[in-house]
Amino acid sequence: MLSFFLQTIIPDSVKNLADTVTNAVSGINPGTTEKGDDAFSVFSMLVNGGPMMIPIGVLFGLALFIWIDRLIVISKASKKNAQLLGSIAGLVNKGDIDSARAMCKMSATPENVMLDKGLSRIGNPAPEIKEAMDTAGKVELGRLERRLGILNIIGRIAPMFGFIGTIFGVIKIFFEIAQAKTVNIEVISTGLYQKMVCSAGGLVVGVLAFVCYHWMMSLIDKLALRLEESQMKFMDILQEPSKTHV
Repeated sequence: MLSFFLQTIIPDSVKNLADTVTNAVSGINPGTTEKGDDAFSVFSMLVNGGPMMIPIGVLFGLALFIWIDRLIVISKASKKNAQLLGSIAGLVNKGDIDSARAMCKMSATPENVMLDKGLSRIGNPAPEIKEAMDTAGKVELGRLERRLGILNIIGRIAPMFGFIGTIFGVIKIFFEIAQAKTVNIEVISTGLYQKMVCSAGGLVVGVLAFVCYHWMMSLIDKLALRLEESQMKFMDILQEPSKTHV
């Protein structure tokens, strides 16, 4: 009775859908969920991305190298000696400029180099001392920015390489359609896969390079503000009444 009732109220389309789902589920082999020869992997994805994945990979390696190199250099340059200015003030007050310069030369950070330049100009007018320190600070910051321009360029052109790979993938799709003289997923899947992988690869490399570039520049900007603060404190030391004899 129940069977007759269900057959009466359930539409044929629903029964057909249910039969399809049942057949699909029954046809699943539990062993196929394990990793096999055709299992998805990042390496296979990159290999099947087409020839444009080679320059994208080179750009990624170059961006990674520049980022690590600049991160190490900028981190070392940003080390701060909280007692440096106080020690310099004491030595300048005693008139021992050579010892103050020797203290600055103990470390080659931009702050030490800038302060050493200011110490070397003691005796000249204050504007000349400040100008010399400004120049030294800009030179040191310029050294920290070395190769960061390449990182910025990578962030801009990597997505373009991905777009070129996308065009190649579309060309491949139409070529395979022309060869097969039909349109189905088996014919176009390879080209679709290639263009999507290239697009994703180019965008990922571009975004990472862009983020790393602006991250490094923000660290340099922070250091530049600290150099300006140290310069003002140094000029205040020279202009104190007890230093007028210098």
